[in-house]
Amino acid sequence: MASLCLLVVFPFLMAYAASKDVLTMKIPNRVSVILVGAFVLLAWTAGLGWPELGSHAGACALVFAIGFALYCAGVTGAGDVKLAAATALWLGFDALPDYVVNFSVLGGALALAILYMRSYPLPGFALGLPFAVHLHDAKVGTPYGVALSASALVTCPSAPLWRMVLQG
Repeated sequence: MASLCLLVVFPFLMAYAASKDVLTMKIPNRVSVILVGAFVLLAWTAGLGWPELGSHAGACALVFAIGFALYCAGVTGAGDVKLAAATALWLGFDALPDYVVNFSVLGGALALAILYMRSYPLPGFALGLPFAVHLHDAKVGTPYGVALSASALVTCPSAPLWRMVLQG
């Protein structure tokens, strides 16, 4: 069951969150709720002890607190904050620095790519795609859920929880 959570549920939810963010500029709350619920199932089936649970819960709380402050300052969206916190729950403190660095690099590259794309007119074939028209609008933000999800998928294989479950 633990391997199923790691190898199917987590990657599927990351891909779903990224695609929903691109298409709608929103990350549904159910994604973060399912991530938390699946982590609880994973922790139970993998036999995580209190110290490991504390590390994972602490990483989640820290990311949520920083993300909430950024949300209050108008820097990020609420869906991004919830997704990042739920992802931190899966990664724990040990993998959190890698996640933040990966997200920063991927998020910066994504922002630059969208700015570059917006500097040119939208091609005719894309005019019939509502999400492309919306994404091309300079008044619309950047779907950072894509960078959060990609960073999670890049970081997770090196996280201690992944190594413990997949090697044990």
